[in-house]
Amino acid sequence: MRYEFAKLNGAGNDFVMIEDLADKISFTPEQVAQICDRHFGVGADGVIVVKPSPREECTGYMDYYNSDGTKAQMCGNGVRCFAKFLVDRGIVDPAAGSFVADTLSGPKPISFTLDAEGKLATATVDMGEPELRALKIPTYLKETETAFGPAVVEQPVNTGESILEFTCVSMGNPHAVTFVNDPSECMVHTMGPAIEVSQYFPEKTNVEFAHVDGDTITMRVWERGCGETLACGTGCCATAVAAHITGRAPRKVHLKVLGGVLDIDWRDNNHVFMTGPAAQSFTGSFEI
Repeated sequence: MRYEFAKLNGAGNDFVMIEDLADKISFTPEQVAQICDRHFGVGADGVIVVKPSPREECTGYMDYYNSDGTKAQMCGNGVRCFAKFLVDRGIVDPAAGSFVADTLSGPKPISFTLDAEGKLATATVDMGEPELRALKIPTYLKETETAFGPAVVEQPVNTGESILEFTCVSMGNPHAVTFVNDPSECMVHTMGPAIEVSQYFPEKTNVEFAHVDGDTITMRVWERGCGETLACGTGCCATAVAAHITGRAPRKVHLKVLGGVLDIDWRDNNHVFMTGPAAQSFTGSFEI
């Protein structure tokens, strides 16, 4: 069967977007992996199928798959691309300036700006409240009492190469954040895979390696089910939260990732807001 698609990216985190408002499309994990293969498929970090939402307040449901075919609860860069797909195609009125997207981790309010051509340029997503409790992340690492309530803060983990301290946060999906002097490629590709499948994380985990300099955080990420990507929206949110609760950074920070910069604001209402770009690279079709 032949499918029409659009290729979008948010700060270099790229996705194959497919419209299915009739709710007729279903891919197997093997098919998703084939689509995402950068040599034999379209190539992407994930697949997003735009489906109808059963919630009256939401415009569209973001059915998101990692590049290995597994489903994920949430994808921060993906939801901005989802917003651009809906706005640029008139599924969401560009003049509205905002709407609510439905995801596996629940509704996500989104506001957006337009470029000179009336297309979505940037999106600000209310990513909701960070989860700091061990069982809700989930992780088996030790939970301690902090000024922010029970949290998993700077717990030591043997990576096989060295012992690193991880602070864990869920933004609808699990993240383990460690602060280092130099988040190098060697570190990410050597330690990331080991932490992802560590015994401490029953649902696996995304792994962030970050360096803080004032209100700017440089971060590289090993994504669960994907490997290293150029950006991870939920990872940027989790890293910002981890940096604040460990006393390293203010609530409002700039996250520098390989694909660009995202602005993260953990507001006093305990909601984390993420602002960043979304862009379309090309459209096409594939047969599978």
